Amino acid sequence: MDFAYTIAGFAVGAIVGLTGVGGGSLMTPLLVLLFGIHPAVAVGTDLLYAAITKAGGTVAHNLKGTVDWKITGALAAGSLPAAALTLVVIGTFFPGGIGGASKIISISLGIALLLTAIALIFRQRIQKFSLSHHGAERDPRVTRNLTVITGATLGVLVSISSVGAGALGVTVLFFLYPRLPAVRIVGSDIAHAVPLTLVAGLGHWWLGSVNWSLLGSLLIGSLPGIWIGSHISAKVPEKFLRPALAVMLVLVGTKLIAH
Repeated sequence: MDFAYTIAGFAVGAIVGLTGVGGGSLMTPLLVLLFGIHPAVAVGTDLLYAAITKAGGTVAHNLKGTVDWKITGALAAGSLPAAALTLVVIGTFFPGGIGGASKIISISLGIALLLTAIALIFRQRIQKFSLSHHGAERDPRVTRNLTVITGATLGVLVSISSVGAGALGVTVLFFLYPRLPAVRIVGSDIAHAVPLTLVAGLGHWWLGSVNWSLLGSLLIGSLPGIWIGSHISAKVPEKFLRPALAVMLVLVGTKLIAH
């Protein structure tokens, strides 16, 4: 079974390298639906998986100067306390702790996947709308406050479902900062995802919902998968790839909600 996890990690890593879509959108539902992993364990393990894999991307973006640390800091100011508080509430007040919250985790994961699919399809339209309506008009203080609120929302969603820090975060940042180059938005979002997924992942570990053997197997497969996917991404037409991925996320998200 460990080898099957490694193959799954490779497949997800390759898709992440091809599309740039966060691994949580793919890895967590795969673990739940295909391998029958408990939703809480799938989420907790995937969060630490994301923290490790995104750390390398953060270093690369930082070396290129494509991380806006003010945006990353504003997101983290909202997301880190929200993630910690969410896990404390679930661990304290849900019958059976995090293990007893499998239904709400599955539903939250399904909803997050549907939102991610919408973000994939309409991201460019959202950016154009924001640019044409208030790209240069919004008060910087308002924008920062909205960024903190966005971070808090992502903190809740990511700690429950492990999904949202990637495609959803980028889409909202495109709306809030329509004049910022896309590469800086992506770099800032990846840099924010590292502390968010790390804090949420450690919270799940504290609650007993991390499988370290599973984490190791996934990493062994995914790291070369990401490398290969990123190198062949230029040869795959994005206009076909992203809609196909969005359709898959809608189908999986719907199944999880009904699961």
